[in-house]
Amino acid sequence: MSNETWGAIATWRMAHDGVKKASQILQSKGSAGDAVEELIKMVEAYPYYKSVGYGGLPNENGVVEMDAAFMDGDTLAQGAVAGIHNVFHAVSVARALSHEHYNSFLIGEGATQYAQLNGFEMRNMLTERAKKRWEKRRAEIADAKVKPYDGHDTVGAITLTPTGSMAAATSTSGLFMKRPGRVGDSPLSGSGFYVDSEIGGAAATGLGEDIMKGCLSYEIVRLMGTGRTPQQACDEAVYPFIEKLQRRYGQAGEFSLIAMDHVGHWGVATNVEFTFSVATTHQAPVILMAHPGPNQTTTIEPITQEWLDAYEKRIKAPIA
Repeated sequence: MSNETWGAIATWRMAHDGVKKASQILQSKGSAGDAVEELIKMVEAYPYYKSVGYGGLPNENGVVEMDAAFMDGDTLAQGAVAGIHNVFHAVSVARALSHEHYNSFLIGEGATQYAQLNGFEMRNMLTERAKKRWEKRRAEIADAKVKPYDGHDTVGAITLTPTGSMAAATSTSGLFMKRPGRVGDSPLSGSGFYVDSEIGGAAATGLGEDIMKGCLSYEIVRLMGTGRTPQQACDEAVYPFIEKLQRRYGQAGEFSLIAMDHVGHWGVATNVEFTFSVATTHQAPVILMAHPGPNQTTTIEPITQEWLDAYEKRIKAPIA
C-alpha cells in the first residue's frame, strides 16, 4: 500500500547521522532494508559510540561480543546474530541471514564462521580506547567502587518507504562486563524489535533481561494494529508493564522504546532521560529528548546546543 510518506526513527543521539543517511536513501526511492542497514552501519563503524560495534564495550573477559537483528516488514523475514566476534558490521550478517528460511539466527562461533565464509569484513573490534575503559572498570570492580553492569545502549531503528515497505534492525555490544555468552533483548524477535509493513514497527533499548520479560516491541505493534497511534501504543505497552515488573519482580531496569506506523507517525516511551532521532516527509532529521511524563505519558522536547556540546565532549574525553 502506498502512502507517499517516508520515515526513519532510531534510538539515541548516536543514530542521528545514520538517520540522515537513511533519509537520503528513502528520498532516493531506496529500499527500507537498505536504509535501515546503512543507518545501523554508521553507528557500528564509529569508535566513540561505546555500546555498539567497533569500540563497543567488552565482556568481563575483555572480548567484544555483538548482537544484531534485521526484519523485513513486508515478508516478516528475520535474521539475527548473538555473541558474534570480530565482524565489522553485525547488522549486515543479520540481514543476510534473513534470506535463509532455516538457520536464520546464529550465535557465537557459528555466527562468526558464517561471516568469515561469506566474505563479511572482519576486524578486531576491541579498540585501545575500549580496552582502557575495560581495564579501568575491572579495577573499579575489584575495589568495590562500582557495579560491573553499566552501559547497554542498543541502536534500534525502523524505516518506511513511500511505497509502504518497512524494515527494522538493531545492533549492540550488550551489557558492559557481561558474562561471556550473555544475550539481551536486541536480537530477540518481539522483544528488541518487530515490524509489520501493514501496521508498523518498534524497537527497544535498555536492560535486555527486563525488556524481554514483556515482549514490548511486539506488544507495541499489536496495539498499533488495534488502532492506537504509535505514541498511545508506546505509552500503553511500556508504563503499565514497568509498574507490573516493579510490583511482581521487585525492580525494573531502564526501558526506552520507539515506534513508527505504516503512514509515518511515530511514538516513544521511556523511564529514563532518552534521546532519539527521527525524520519523515514532514520532519527534517532532528534529535529529541524524551522523559517519563505524568499519568503514564511521555514528555518530548528538543535538545539544546549546550546538551549536544556536552555530549560530544563526554564521548571523546580521555580515559583516565
